[in-house]
Amino acid sequence: MSLIHACGSVLVLVDFQARLLPAIDGAPQVLARAVLLADAAREMGIAVYGTEQNPEGLGPNDDAVRSRCSATLSKTHFNACADGLIEMLRSPSGNPASEVVVAGCEAHVCLLQTALGLLQAGFRVRVAADACGSRLATNHALAMQRLRKAGATIVSAEMVVFEWLESSEHPRFRNVLALLKKPA
Repeated sequence: MSLIHACGSVLVLVDFQARLLPAIDGAPQVLARAVLLADAAREMGIAVYGTEQNPEGLGPNDDAVRSRCSATLSKTHFNACADGLIEMLRSPSGNPASEVVVAGCEAHVCLLQTALGLLQAGFRVRVAADACGSRLATNHALAMQRLRKAGATIVSAEMVVFEWLESSEHPRFRNVLALLKKPA
């Protein structure tokens, strides 16, 4: 197990759609953790991407997520990799990503299948469990178990943020610390 390094990392926020969120167990906390990850990533220059499952039917991502993503992939497959996520992450416009931090909804459907697709494509995958949600807590737990067995590292949003920082001497430390201290 290695630490998560900011260099080579990207953040992918899977299907935080406003119409879906009210059905998600603990949605306000899940959304708050995803926003924290996105704000910290942006503060440190880490790319943030979003996905939306069938946005014509389910609508767009919550504004708090959508506004923090540099690009959002519209998809119909539950696995975003089947609709172009890998190509988006390997785009020559940015640094090539080797490590993907993922969070999203539903943990046992789109988040799970997207993370498995990223693993299959050779990425190191870190799943921020506290920034993932399902309608049922049991489905969330089963998804995290399955992802761990498949080779993903299950982490918390704060673990990701502090590993990206590496040190209190990081030039963005104070700004990111303020994000962590901000009430959800």
